Amino acid sequence: MKTRYTIALSLLAGVALGGAAIQGLHAQGSKLKAYSISENELTATDASLPAVRKAIADHHGRSLLTLTGRVVGVEGGAPPKNVGIVEWDSVDDAMAFFKSKAWADLQAQRAQSVKTQRRYVVEVEK
Repeated sequence: MKTRYTIALSLLAGVALGGAAIQGLHAQGSKLKAYSISENELTATDASLPAVRKAIADHHGRSLLTLTGRVVGVEGGAPPKNVGIVEWDSVDDAMAFFKSKAWADLQAQRAQSVKTQRRYVVEVEK
């Protein structure tokens, strides 16, 4: 009878340790999502917008198409005129895009139609 309890407890301990190990390995491999937010003022018709959105998509970003949406202030100072939000798989992916040649190549074109007040990347907890 004592042998059965020993086997049952060993089995339970093995399942618990295996579950904890899998959870630990899963947590190591998952990165947190990130969002880049830009507060902008459109100074002209933004002809660069399709090229910018294509470059973002090519770098695995997902534009939330908010640039021409309504921005409503809730607290604090006046809200920006326009806000662009892009979802990224991680902060590293977002920063790699903003340091990329594709983004740099669009700088002159963007400068003609958009004045950016601020741009930042926010990591989102699960």
